[in-house]
Amino acid sequence: MTTHVLVLPGGGYEMLAPHEGEPVAEWLRTLGVTASVFDYPLRARHPAPLQAVQAELARLRAEGATTLGILGFSAGGHLAGLAALTGGSGPSRVDFGILGYPVVSMIENEHAGSTANLLGADPSDAERRGVSLDLLADETAPPLFLWHTADDDAVPVVPVYRLATALSRHGRPHAVHVFPHGRHGLGLSEENPVVAEWTGLAAAWLREGGWR
Repeated sequence: MTTHVLVLPGGGYEMLAPHEGEPVAEWLRTLGVTASVFDYPLRARHPAPLQAVQAELARLRAEGATTLGILGFSAGGHLAGLAALTGGSGPSRVDFGILGYPVVSMIENEHAGSTANLLGADPSDAERRGVSLDLLADETAPPLFLWHTADDDAVPVVPVYRLATALSRHGRPHAVHVFPHGRHGLGLSEENPVVAEWTGLAAAWLREGGWR
């Protein structure tokens, strides 16, 4: 089995945060999997970023990856979730996903910048619902590892609970870790040793799933 993890940095669909890219891919490589950072389209209307990710996943599978994972943070976590929950059974399917402090819902303007960059200034209710992860989770969802901090003041944690509830309702495997304190955008979290435990938890989860 060849496992490859595609890493999607956050940045509100406006930019790509460097510390959520290559350093994360390097950490994944220490676990014995291959990993790459994908520069998805920015300030591009949906579904352009998702289609770009799906094309990259299909390319990686065509090049020999038998198992494909996706890992994203914040807006990158939202995009990773979209790819995981809409990939179906085709070549762009995602076998597992790791979402760090992800934007989950665009119904409530959970992160106004991400919503505006992805959907435009005045999206319809249908457009918002169509990219809200908690509404997309169904019985086809791949295993997901979710982590967040309870006092994140940029992207609230409550929608993560709704996503986990949806996964549970459909009987899909998932793990949820919410740390009590930590600012938004921690990445590997070298500055916060408590939150940094997410990497060990994720590594154990990958091992248990047989993906490393």
